[in-house]
Amino acid sequence: MTNQKKAPIRIAMWSGPRNISTAMMRSWESRADTAVVDEPFYAAYLSATGMVHPMQAEVLASQSSDWAEVIKNELQNELLAGQSIQYQKHMTQHMVTDLDHDWFSSLRHAFLIRSPEQVVASYGVKRESITADDIGFAKQKELYDRVVALSGQKPPVIDAKDVLSNPANVLQKLCHALNVDFDQNMLSWSAGPRESDGVWAAHWYHNVEKSTEFGPYQAKQLELSKQQQRVVDQSLPYYLEMYNERIVAD
Repeated sequence: MTNQKKAPIRIAMWSGPRNISTAMMRSWESRADTAVVDEPFYAAYLSATGMVHPMQAEVLASQSSDWAEVIKNELQNELLAGQSIQYQKHMTQHMVTDLDHDWFSSLRHAFLIRSPEQVVASYGVKRESITADDIGFAKQKELYDRVVALSGQKPPVIDAKDVLSNPANVLQKLCHALNVDFDQNMLSWSAGPRESDGVWAAHWYHNVEKSTEFGPYQAKQLELSKQQQRVVDQSLPYYLEMYNERIVAD
């Protein structure tokens, strides 16, 4: 009898920018059984939209801009020996084309949310001009609804504030919802950059490179411009719908 190799578990975590998405990627990469992929559709998004982002040339040179090629070579590739999980860190705003149905339906999906006020305030430090499309809340809800329609089940949703307030409890519940074993190693990691980081890490990942764990949640007084507040108002209904479905810490 021939022993068939077990197919890897591929987890797609859907987030918007200026969340704890990179720290969450660090958490999963701390598992010996897990390989991570950092924003695989970034170059494809820039190429498709003509958007101008920091380190534009470097991003476009570092990744394929062909959606199908990315799926085949980055998201369906063989994992290293001992690895049984692939964790894919996705930005919802990058999803500007219809994705392959077979690929999308083969994934175990999860959603990472953060309050629009905090996202906009953080994003505004890096980029002066912000639109609701830039932070991807509407697209995130669209993807969530698509998963529900495909599977007939609600995928897990976690909120950044809850994770920072009780990382062990929320991550245990997240792993349970994804039908994978929780690993204590997910709660800490070594400081510094990773080979798995996208080339854009030089612009965006300064804080996470200094981190060794999920930092405690800190409430901040936010001051938003009128334009930024409009973006918050446009994004808030989508966030609240998903917030009501989130995993609640004990």
